[in-house]
Amino acid sequence: MYEANATVIGTIATHPVKRDLANGEQVVTFRLASNSRRLDHTSGQWVDNGTLYLTISCWRRLVAGVDASLHRGDPVIAYGRLRSHEYRSKDGVERRDLEMRAITVGPDLSRCAAQVRRWSAAAPRNTAVGASAAGGVPGEDPTGAAGMATGSISGSGSAPEPVGT
Repeated sequence: MYEANATVIGTIATHPVKRDLANGEQVVTFRLASNSRRLDHTSGQWVDNGTLYLTISCWRRLVAGVDASLHRGDPVIAYGRLRSHEYRSKDGVERRDLEMRAITVGPDLSRCAAQVRRWSAAAPRNTAVGASAAGGVPGEDPTGAAGMATGSISGSGSAPEPVGT
């Protein structure tokens, strides 16, 4: 099993699922579909050239951001370590799945618009940010989850509506 760093541009194909593990860690996983297109010079048309599917797993600081921001159908860019996972299915067939342990995931701004909200500098990431929190940041969204103010992604091409106003 070899590992290589790679960047994959695609669309989230399944709803991201957050799980709590027995050791206290959390992980968010989802399937990503990356479509390859090429120009057919004889017809002048763009044609699909296959789809790459891979499982993305997000750990540590990435969990809160992905869980609060990304949904099925969102266009994203994922960067991380690729590896092949080989296993035997229930019916005895050997299978291979491509997985990525993501280092970073974000919206593909060539295909959507996104409102960015930074982590609150005044609150730890594992507690909610409140308007009356000691050292709260003026103008920060007090409804942020896991110590961050949440944003949204809009695939319509227009600017997204403000969140939390």
